[in-house]
Amino acid sequence: MNRRSFLKGLSLATIFALYPQALNADMSQVEFNEDVFSKNNAQTIMIFLYGGPSELGANLTNIEEIQLHSQKKYTMSDLRITENGFWEQAGGDLLEDMLANGDLNLFRTCFRKSNTTKSHENCVSENQRGIMNEDLPMQASGIFATLGRVLAEKGKIDPDTTLPFITMEGESGFFYAGGDEIQSMLRPVAIDEKLTNPYQRVLSSRFYTGEELDEDVRVNDSNLSMRFDNIAKSINKNSSLQEVFDKRKELESFITSQEDQVLPDGISYPETTFAKKIQTAINILVGNNDTKIISLGSAGLGGWDDHSDAVSAYTNRMKDLIKAIQAGVTHLNTISNTNINIMVFGDFGRNVNLNDSLGWDHGNNQNLYIFGGKNYFNHVGVVGKTQLMPLQGNNRIYLEPTPESYTFEPYSIASTIYKLYGISNPEVLTGGFKEIEAGLLK
Repeated sequence: MNRRSFLKGLSLATIFALYPQALNADMSQVEFNEDVFSKNNAQTIMIFLYGGPSELGANLTNIEEIQLHSQKKYTMSDLRITENGFWEQAGGDLLEDMLANGDLNLFRTCFRKSNTTKSHENCVSENQRGIMNEDLPMQASGIFATLGRVLAEKGKIDPDTTLPFITMEGESGFFYAGGDEIQSMLRPVAIDEKLTNPYQRVLSSRFYTGEELDEDVRVNDSNLSMRFDNIAKSINKNSSLQEVFDKRKELESFITSQEDQVLPDGISYPETTFAKKIQTAINILVGNNDTKIISLGSAGLGGWDDHSDAVSAYTNRMKDLIKAIQAGVTHLNTISNTNINIMVFGDFGRNVNLNDSLGWDHGNNQNLYIFGGKNYFNHVGVVGKTQLMPLQGNNRIYLEPTPESYTFEPYSIASTIYKLYGISNPEVLTGGFKEIEAGLLK
């Protein structure tokens, strides 16, 4: 029996006993630079495109050769190519604007090579954990959970830190704790673009006394509400359930402060759910320096698993994505913010063959988009060149980095994030994969 089959036959508890260091990185090896952490003052919006986005939106440089070999032919009038090889109908003109303004770094050769699986589950799990784990891809600690542990150990997050991690996509592998316990202050709080408080307690007038109702400034919490809190604390003690009660007031106050924020003059966002999420995320980060990470996903745009009828759906989805991001970048520039960055990537890339269903199948190469973050990112522009891989059977046509091109694996994205937040040797957390280079980091 091989190792993978053996592990699959074990319970998770047994696996932890047998391989106590196999699932989460050894924190004792981490070197932390407090000066880098303070100087960068980094805050990150992570947009993960579930389903695996095609790279063609930002890379049509090989389209003529693709067209020669594609099973179904592209309608070339649907593929207007911009100066830097972007797909105009998929938001390429907006990417050109941000590139020219120094707001975009685009890496075209994020290439999965060490583990060539193209399954959604494994790729999402590995990418969000920043570590290659073929046997247990879903069990290692997520990038942001790992980062939180380091920052807490170094005294950069403590119980008085206000909401260091926020998710606007519900549960996410980025925050998965792995086999280790994680402090409540490091768990992400879930909110939505409307700033809905998941812990809100709506009390009708019957929960207030007549005296309380008549007060000029009515208290938010009635005596009855406060009694609920005291009873809960006496019963729950320090349990996980009590953390919900503790978070309620903290989040209520935080959301009230966020609702008071107004956009700078001249700034407007598209009228889409996803654009509203970007706006809310930026408002939170600008208004609360304690928040270091907000994970968005791409809910409101649709999924990216474009196996059929891909072109029109993909171009519309990409354009909505890039429009929302451009509005956010404009917002940041207007207020001269240089410490917030927006990162965009997904499961994997896609085959560039247009199949019988007019869609694309799974591939190894994808784009990484990085917007903003001028405190710590140089403007390197477009990095990486691609070519068609040797043609394979079943109409498999993929792009790969050219031999001379700079390339990296998805795990290096995790290393780059760790580096931004002061971890000097991030490769100890990613199984040896170092940060993205090519002159990106100052």
